[in-house]
Amino acid sequence: MKQINNDTEKQLEKIKGVLKDLKREIRNKYKAELLGIFGSFARGEQTSKSDLDVLVLFDTDATLFDFVGLAIFLEEKLGIKVDIVPQDTLRKEIKEKVLSDVVPL
Repeated sequence: MKQINNDTEKQLEKIKGVLKDLKREIRNKYKAELLGIFGSFARGEQTSKSDLDVLVLFDTDATLFDFVGLAIFLEEKLGIKVDIVPQDTLRKEIKEKVLSDVVPL
């Protein structure tokens, strides 16, 4: 496992702070709860080309507009590409790996 250096740790903490500050707005506007970050950012392996993988729990009445809107909203707030992954869409074969990587918000 790659050691997380100070720069990547600071970047992760900054992103977590922004996401935590936006939680209430996201809940109200996009019918979603941010659960955590996973993937390269969570492991401290991100590069300038990495996207941010965000695990999300959507309300049952959320729509495709909520999904797409949330991705665009987060990309604008963070200034990086964001992949929204609804928790209930994780396939069995990758679920354990994703959940083991998650940095909770």
